Order: sequence, then structure tokens, then C-alpha cells
Amino acid sequence: MPLHFSSDEMAGRRDRVVAEMKAIGIDALLMFKQESMYWLTGYDTFGFALFQCLVITASGDVALLTRAPDRGTARYTSNIDDIRIWVDGDGANPALDLRRMLNDLGVGAGRLGIELDSYGLKASNWRLLEAELDGGNDWVDASTLVQELRRTKSPVELGYIRRAAELADDAWAAAVERAAPGVSEADVLADMQGAILRGGGDYAGNEIIIGSGPGALMVRYTSGRRTLDTDDQLTLEWCGVQRRYHAAMMRTMLFGSPDPEQVRMHAACRDALVACESAIAPGRTMDGVFGAHANVLDDAGYGEHRLHACGYGMGAVYAPIWVDWPMIFAGNALTFEADQAYFLHMVVLDLESQKAMTLGHTVIVTANGCERLSRSSLDLVTQ
Repeated sequence: MPLHFSSDEMAGRRDRVVAEMKAIGIDALLMFKQESMYWLTGYDTFGFALFQCLVITASGDVALLTRAPDRGTARYTSNIDDIRIWVDGDGANPALDLRRMLNDLGVGAGRLGIELDSYGLKASNWRLLEAELDGGNDWVDASTLVQELRRTKSPVELGYIRRAAELADDAWAAAVERAAPGVSEADVLADMQGAILRGGGDYAGNEIIIGSGPGALMVRYTSGRRTLDTDDQLTLEWCGVQRRYHAAMMRTMLFGSPDPEQVRMHAACRDALVACESAIAPGRTMDGVFGAHANVLDDAGYGEHRLHACGYGMGAVYAPIWVDWPMIFAGNALTFEADQAYFLHMVVLDLESQKAMTLGHTVIVTANGCERLSRSSLDLVTQ
């Protein structure tokens, strides 16, 4: 399978990583984030759930340590030439294999950067690795090195996100067509996921979130399906996905006679979403966008029912969740820059009255503001 990006783009990414490594004075970067591996080499797998590590040296050499089932995957999806295998068995210690690989690469005694903040480096594996490094290597937490580089997207990456947003709209259209009293949530899920896959998309980093009735307030996926009632509420949160790049959306639809309070909740969510879009521009802060969201919802009387974040980054991410860094919350002084992508979600959950309302979609930061990717109306859908 060819890489999803040109050789020039991939070489440029490698050069940028090496430049950052030299700037902070590390001889090698030990990657445990699957997102980093995919971005740097194209390597595409869920094998990070077990021990694996991609190493890049300050000279630009790249080597992968993984298990035998992923040898073919790495060859098929990536530009990695140096692929090494650690062998499963009682008492297996892949940290020893990693130590040998570092020695072979000439950085066995070097200063290392390590992606500690990673689902791919669970605590038990870190203890094995730490024991191998103790006394022999200086190391620093380099969890954000590639993460920062990934934030700003290339034109090709933005193209994948735009296509992902089209697939998200397709999934919403399928949900609106299918959902009705007497219909199972399972049928809604099947149609939404089918629309994405039939459109050439991928599975998302986590399950499509669906909940009706009291489950509409969960905003999390849980096992077990419910059938929609005559008077009901249905909350959905999902992503279109193209080449692992995500574009999220969120909606609550109502069935039967719309509750006037939920209609007001929807109006507040819509106004807050538009206010957040207006607050986004290069150089503006995450705190400012969160404030735009909070001001609208608080003024509408929903301060105690809103969340403490109103969005997060979008990109190529892996399980267990599609959330990409950073989060948009109060006090976050990080600024937006052009060619970044974010999911904006307005969520009002009244646990006492058991009423939910949500509204959200993905935007790309432009030179002067932001571009809304969804073609779907912000109007409240009632069935």
C-alpha cells in the first residue's frame, strides 16, 4: 500500500522532528504514541496495545521494535526499513530488546527523549524500560515534541479532514432518516457507521456515542441498546474518519411534542457555537473561545448545566478515544494558528430534569477566522 502522503512531505516531517530533537539536546526520541508513529512514517496499527517503540535518532535513522504480527503491517503501511521483533514468552522483557536496538543505533549511552504520556507505554512496561535506562542514560519527557508538530496540518491532511467532515454529515443524514419512535438505537448506529464505511471512511478512535431517554445525558458510549419512545430525546456524538483523520459532530434530536425548555436549550447551544466560531482566529487563545461559550450559556441560565470544556483538537488519532490535544477550557492560554482543526461542542445536561441538548461540529482555523466544515443545518431536528 502506498503511503497516504508524498515522500517529500514525509521527509519534511522527519527533518522537523530531528531539528526539534537537536534544539532540546536529545540523541534519540523513543515514540510510544501511535499517532506519532503514523505521522512520521505512515505506520498504521493497533499493535501499540502491546509493547512497541519507534526510535528516531538525531542523525535521522529510524527503527521499529514490535511484535511478529506487526512486521507485515509495518512493511505494508510505512516507510520503515529497520523493523525488529521481540519474541513473546514467559518472562519476556522487550525493554532488553529496545536496549540492544539503541546500542545498534549508536545511542545506547545517549540522552533520550521519551513519550511518557502515551497509551502505548503502560506503567508495567515503563518499569521494565526504566530499569534498563537507570544508571546508563539521561532522559527527558518528550511527550509533546511530535504532538506540537502534528497540530498544524498540511494541505493533504486538511483535505482528509474535510472529507471526514463530509462523511460525518452523511452519517447525520442517515441518522435523521432512520431515527423515529419504535426504532432501535442499534439501527441508527448501523446506518451511521455504514454511511461512513461505504463512503470510504474508517472506524473512529472510539465508538459512536448514542443515548436516548435518560441515556441522552451520558455523552459516553455504553453497552446495551434501547428503542426510541413516542416522546424521547436522542443524543449522538460521532466522527467521520478518512485516513485516520477525524471530524467530529454532535447533535440531540427530539421526538414527539418538543419540550419548550429543550427548544430554549437548543437556541442557547446554537448561539454559543456561533460565538465560539467568531472567537477563533490565529493568535487568539483557547481561554477566549471557552469564555465565549460560557458567557452565552451562563446568560441563558445554563451555567450549572454546561461542561468545563467546549472542544478539542482534531487529527489522526487512535483508540481509545478520538480526542486530540489540546482541550479548550478556561485559563488555557494556548493560541490558535492557521491550518489547525478543532471540534467545538456545546453541551447542556440538566440532570435534575433529565433533559439534554447538544450541538457541535469541526472547524479549521483560517488566516482570519475559522471555516465551518459541516454542511448540516444547526436547526433543531424533531421527529
